[in-house]
Amino acid sequence: MPPKHLTIIISLALAQLANAQQQPQVKLNVLNVCAPSAEDQQQIASALQRIPLTASFTQDFEIDRGRSLLDQGADLLKLGQLGQNTQMSSDPGTSDWVRVRREFPASGTFATVQYSFSKDPKSLVETLVFRVRDPKDLLQVAIEDSASAVATPANMLATDTPATRIKLERFGKSSIVLARCLGTESGPPPDQTAYEPLFRSASAIAANYRDLLGVRRTVPEELARVGAMKEKKSPVLKPVAPERKPQ
Repeated sequence: MPPKHLTIIISLALAQLANAQQQPQVKLNVLNVCAPSAEDQQQIASALQRIPLTASFTQDFEIDRGRSLLDQGADLLKLGQLGQNTQMSSDPGTSDWVRVRREFPASGTFATVQYSFSKDPKSLVETLVFRVRDPKDLLQVAIEDSASAVATPANMLATDTPATRIKLERFGKSSIVLARCLGTESGPPPDQTAYEPLFRSASAIAANYRDLLGVRRTVPEELARVGAMKEKKSPVLKPVAPERKPQ
C-alpha cells in the first residue's frame, strides 16, 4: 500500500477515535416500580415514618382551581403504534383540578404539604406531596391514588381510596418508586404481598390528611365552581356610523 494511502487511513481512524471519546456517555436508570429492592423498601418505609400522622399548620394556605387541556403526547404515541389509518379524536379533552397547600411550623421536618385532585373523562386522581424543609438526600414524598371516572369526586373522597403509588424524589440521585402493578395479556399481576405494609402506611397517611386539609368538602365545592364557569362569548361589535362634519 502506498505511504500516502496509509497515512489517510490512519488519520481517519484517529479522527473516529477522537469523536467517540468526545461523545458524552448516556446513563439510563431503569426503575423497578413493581418490585423495588430491599434497600429501596427501607428508604420508603423511613420516609413514610417521618410524616406526622397528626399535624398543625401555620396560618398561610392556598387553594387553587382550574381547567387544563390534557396532554396529547400519549395519543400521538398510540397513533404511531397503530398505524396511519387510526383515527384520533380532535378533542384532546380537559382536566378539572383543585390544589390545596398548607405550611408546617418551622420546627417540623417538612415545609409544606400539597394536595391535588384532578378529574378527566377517564379517571380521578389524588396526589399528596410532602416537601422537606432542609433537603439533604430526600427532597419530597408523593403519595397517589386513582379511581375510574364512573365515581363522583364526592364519593371517592368519602371512601379513602387506597394508595397505589409512592415516590421519593432525592437530591442528586434517581427517584425511588413503588407502584401497584396490574396484570397484562401476557401474564398475571406480580406478587406484591411483601409491599403491603408500605401501601397500608401510605394509605393511612392519605386518609389522615384528607381530614387535616378539609378536602372532603373543599374539593367537590371547588370542582363545582369550575364546572359552572362558562366561556364568555366574544361581544358583537356594532358598526359605528361615520361622524358627519358640519357643512
